[in-house]
Amino acid sequence: METQARTFGMGTGGIADQIVVFILDAMRYALRLASVERIVRIVEISGLPKAPEIVLGIINVHGEIIPVINIRKRFGLPERDPGLSSHLLIGRTIRRRVALAVDSVIGVAEGSSENTTAGDTVLPRLEYDQGIVRLGDGLVLIHDLDTFLSLEEEDTLEQAMKMN
Repeated sequence: METQARTFGMGTGGIADQIVVFILDAMRYALRLASVERIVRIVEISGLPKAPEIVLGIINVHGEIIPVINIRKRFGLPERDPGLSSHLLIGRTIRRRVALAVDSVIGVAEGSSENTTAGDTVLPRLEYDQGIVRLGDGLVLIHDLDTFLSLEEEDTLEQAMKMN
């Protein structure tokens, strides 16, 4: 299946300071731009038998099979099927490429050290957060793509991907 990438203008700060801001149920979240490869409109997601519950399924991007992570489940948000206006954030973890199904993507914002606070200084045990950034219109949690899957989920996903 062919996907069309959406690109955003780059700000004046370094790439390490830039975040991609996205929406889930009217809440804003972000990932570091350095971990995001592309943003595409939602495409058909095929099921993946024996995958962890956190995996919605798989997509084919230019011949590569990529698992789609259900971040609604991870964040404890109500389940909802992706709509026609939904997007997939395709990024790279330490171990693999993954896609996150999100309601929409706002764009790229600057997150300098002056306006960013480490997540664990605000609330200990924030499992999936790298920090909190203060933007002009409010706070945004910056999530760590490498921690979205536990080691057990990663192993189960690896086995499911090998079977298909």
